[in-house]
Amino acid sequence: MRGEETVPQLAARYHIHPAQINSWKRHLTERASDLFGKNNDANTKSGHSTDDLHRVIGELTVERNFLARKLNH
Repeated sequence: MRGEETVPQLAARYHIHPAQINSWKRHLTERASDLFGKNNDANTKSGHSTDDLHRVIGELTVERNFLARKLNH
């Protein structure tokens, strides 16, 4: 989207058809506000709030640190 490379350059690098890249760009442009908006339906449909996800990340971090300490001894 930033235009650092042309569509043909990207297509050659990732071995895909340029029409696919154009399709993705068009889709993103049309749906960007839906994807990145504060009231994103994907977040509400999944049933996971940001607080729930932060809690799980914290739990996993504690578990990982505990296991790392046990494996080093």
